[in-house]
Amino acid sequence: MRLAASLAFLVLASCQTLSGVTTGSGLPLPPEPSDGSDFILPASGWNLVWSDEFEGAFLDHSKWEVEESCWGGGNDERQCYVDWPETVQLANGQLRLIGYRQTVSGPQYPHEWEGGRGETVQQSYVSGKVRTRGLADWTYGRFAARMRLPSGQGTWPAFWMLPADNTYGPWAASGEIDIMEAVNLGEVCDECPFDEGENRSSGALHFGGEWPDNTHDVNFEPLPGGPDAGDRFHVFAVEWGEGQIDWYVDDNQIFSMSAEDWYSGNADPDAFPNAPFDQPFYLMLNLAVGGGLSEDNNRGGFDPDSFPAELLVDWVRVYQCEEDPETGRACMHGDE
Repeated sequence: MRLAASLAFLVLASCQTLSGVTTGSGLPLPPEPSDGSDFILPASGWNLVWSDEFEGAFLDHSKWEVEESCWGGGNDERQCYVDWPETVQLANGQLRLIGYRQTVSGPQYPHEWEGGRGETVQQSYVSGKVRTRGLADWTYGRFAARMRLPSGQGTWPAFWMLPADNTYGPWAASGEIDIMEAVNLGEVCDECPFDEGENRSSGALHFGGEWPDNTHDVNFEPLPGGPDAGDRFHVFAVEWGEGQIDWYVDDNQIFSMSAEDWYSGNADPDAFPNAPFDQPFYLMLNLAVGGGLSEDNNRGGFDPDSFPAELLVDWVRVYQCEEDPETGRACMHGDE
């Protein structure tokens, strides 16, 4: 199934389909990650309900779907997401999402896109994106991943969530939860503290009306650990309960929003006071190549020398509140 699906992509550099691809990122195999905490407080009440520790030889397709698309996420990104062993792989107990230069053409949109897959699009880079869409989704809980992020101008890793069903309408009326985004780590940063260069990650919500009448709120905070923070694994998490979402990096809360801060333009606020963040959402991980958020910041533009690059994921874990599964609020740090 995986090979057949990927034959839709034509490798233009060598005029070969996937079955003839011999090129790859050239990145060395990463060592096994050292052990690290999941930063859950003792007696917090969070109960593990879903996880992937990436210990096998191949991605577990009962948990993850690999997206294939070339549209650039609506952000002018430069990659096609492809289901190739060179872009999505498991190695030494971690998931590797790898972006590198390879000119390909393929379908504009993912297979589930309303109205079809669109035009055939050519891009100069490939990368990896996985998601639990159609396989697992949740309303409320703690959603966490331990990751080591890439650096360089034009890198844009993300760990995020989209609604399983657009109950309140198309993006962003049904919401988007960005657990972690980071762009251009290690690059020049006039807004960053000290003299470490870009060392921040961010959390955000997208909500409001349907595009282009949508809005968002975002917060950037330095990664814990000082000058070498970008070279370490960190745990990025949200604790999401009824009417409240809190963001964490390791054991530091970096952001918080409540239902007073968000809305859906297609929902009656009296009848649905927590909309759109009161519905099931699924998880995604990806490494974007370029795009507006990265190319509009730091040094500006796109540096081809930043690639090949990889996002390394030690584990992904989903917890739900054993004491309060209906709202999740009893287990949230911010409610203590």
